[in-house]
Amino acid sequence: MTMPLNQTLLARASAKLGPQVSIAIGLVVLAILLAMPLLHLLPADHALHVSAYSLTLVGKILCYAIVALALDLVWGYAGMLSLGHGLFFALGGYAMGMYLMRQSAGDGLPAFMSFLAWNELPWYWYGTSSFLWAMCLVVLAPGLLALVFGFFAFRSRIKGVYFSIMTQALTFAGMLLFFRNETGFGGNNGFTGFTRILGFDITAQGTRAVLFFATVVLLVGSLYLGFRLARSKFGRVLTALRDAENRLMFCGYDPRGYKLFIWVLSAVLCGLAGALYVPQVGIINPSEMAPTQSIEAAVWVALGGRGTLIGPLLGAGLVNGMKSWFTVAFPEYWLFALGALFIVVTLFLPRGVVGLLKKEKDQ
Repeated sequence: MTMPLNQTLLARASAKLGPQVSIAIGLVVLAILLAMPLLHLLPADHALHVSAYSLTLVGKILCYAIVALALDLVWGYAGMLSLGHGLFFALGGYAMGMYLMRQSAGDGLPAFMSFLAWNELPWYWYGTSSFLWAMCLVVLAPGLLALVFGFFAFRSRIKGVYFSIMTQALTFAGMLLFFRNETGFGGNNGFTGFTRILGFDITAQGTRAVLFFATVVLLVGSLYLGFRLARSKFGRVLTALRDAENRLMFCGYDPRGYKLFIWVLSAVLCGLAGALYVPQVGIINPSEMAPTQSIEAAVWVALGGRGTLIGPLLGAGLVNGMKSWFTVAFPEYWLFALGALFIVVTLFLPRGVVGLLKKEKDQ
């Protein structure tokens, strides 16, 4: 049975306009994000001035959005649910925090070390006064940990719920390690009291604007990289690995290399997000490694729609926007709201918000 001519033309027009509308919306959002640091530089009494609080809040959410996108690469495309991405995020944050603490201390020891009566820096703090070395640590710390963990996990063919449990155990072990004062990372207080970055006042309007702009650039770059990978042969192999790993192996592919690459890349993206999070928010402590943080990241991806790249960004924005409101209005009910949200998504939105929008458009 053929469709009437007017319905055929309408379907073709909708299919053509769909991507154009999505691109237009994305460009509008990008323009707003790029305008925010410029509006922050306006005088405080200006009608269009963006406050430091608003800029910091949106910057923090953008950092979380990068984490959601990184998790989507391993969960949405490779089918590996990680409940430990908070560890990689925190490691990048701690690497940047070490540099910021050295900047604040000058020629002396960081304040928490002086309080604990330490006489010299631990060996792993050497070189952290250099911004370039700190950025190397931002990449190497989460990247090497992911490489070692992934090598043994994938070689042993650990997957499914067992992989999720192991990643959660890894981040919990990291949290317990960083909570100890003798490890040299500030204990439960972590790092705070930052004053300068690259010689600039970290609370100055210009510095905040540059950090926010850098976060937008990293987000756009990560999204572009994700789209290129997803639409390449590598991305098709990843989705085949997710849907039918055994059949893929019968076709002659070794899934371990593909898994390890996307796993390490995802960890590095989380580390870079953590490095931009710390100077904007002004603190990093072991609570960022708590298993609940990584579970929240999974909620962001599930809510937005895993395997879509755009969906996790939307999910991170929605959940963290709700969290900011709840923690001010009803702080004691946030965890209940988060649990209810996860149940609703699991039961009624298995493909997330993006999947729901696609379903409405197809009808």
